[in-house]
Amino acid sequence: RNNSDGVYGSGSLWLEREPEAREVIEDLKKYDLSVYGEVVFCGYGEPTERLDDLIEVAKYIKSKSDIKIRINTNGLADLIWNEPTAPKLQGLIDTVSISLNATNKEEYLKIVRPKFGIESYEAMLKFTKECTKYVSLVVMTVVDIVTSKEEQEICRKICESVGATLRIRPYEG
Repeated sequence: RNNSDGVYGSGSLWLEREPEAREVIEDLKKYDLSVYGEVVFCGYGEPTERLDDLIEVAKYIKSKSDIKIRINTNGLADLIWNEPTAPKLQGLIDTVSISLNATNKEEYLKIVRPKFGIESYEAMLKFTKECTKYVSLVVMTVVDIVTSKEEQEICRKICESVGATLRIRPYEG
């Protein structure tokens, strides 16, 4: 978002307005989904802010294709919606990728600056653990060059404690 308008040849990801779920579905009808390996809900914001639309679009995709669907998220959906959200993903989402970003709640608060405050870290971990009950692959990520090997090992143990797999992402600057 800071270096380019798009990613991987996508063109601009900046939108003049948020499309309604039905508009996204109408646009998807133009594509042969079988030629794609995966649909990813991500972008320059938190996809679970529009969880109902995400679910509606995912239902459409699953009704037309067995393409894999992934959500890249901050893991704060339960705080956003003030209710458990992981059960809503069952049968629709194949992978949830959650940004772990830190080894403890204080560091997480400093790095992420979530609007929900210090409770965000524990809520993110709880959401991750809940996702493992409903989604076949749950991954937590940290960025390679901003975490030390020691921090990465702590993150690996955190992931093990909640049933997720750690993915160390390359920095894309």
